[in-house]
Amino acid sequence: MDPVTVVAGAMIVVGILGLIVPVLPGLLLCLAGVLLWAWHVGSATSWTVFGVCVAVAAVGWVVQYTVPNRRLKEAGVPGLAKLAGLVGAVVGFFVIPYVGLFVGFVVGVYLAEQVRLRNPGRAWAATKAAVKAVLTSIGIELAAAVLVSWIWVAGLLLTR
Repeated sequence: MDPVTVVAGAMIVVGILGLIVPVLPGLLLCLAGVLLWAWHVGSATSWTVFGVCVAVAAVGWVVQYTVPNRRLKEAGVPGLAKLAGLVGAVVGFFVIPYVGLFVGFVVGVYLAEQVRLRNPGRAWAATKAAVKAVLTSIGIELAAAVLVSWIWVAGLLLTR
């Protein structure tokens, strides 16, 4: 196997791992790996594979934001709570490496909802809805990245 294909495959694997541990723009990194491979191979098949991967990623990105946001609206979680969760995640990441990202998000959303609702039970219910939405979003992006990797493998087999 040539070195460019190995690097492209490594980029795809790192992209998928970056989605499991959300540190990297995983799906974008997977697409970059497929682009590198398509550029190197330079055939109509490789560029078609890249185009299909871009389409899959685009659908993944749209679904990744629409489905969780719709669920959050249905649960009554306002944008301010999402923003507080984001700020909490960033602060938590630096206070408690890796785990702090998740802890900070939960604490941020809970505190924002507790201030807004003044009811611990309802604040916790909103926090659980926000956590489910984030996990759904990550799952959708992960599914798109895995599908991109499968399409790339199919492209590898087709261009041999």
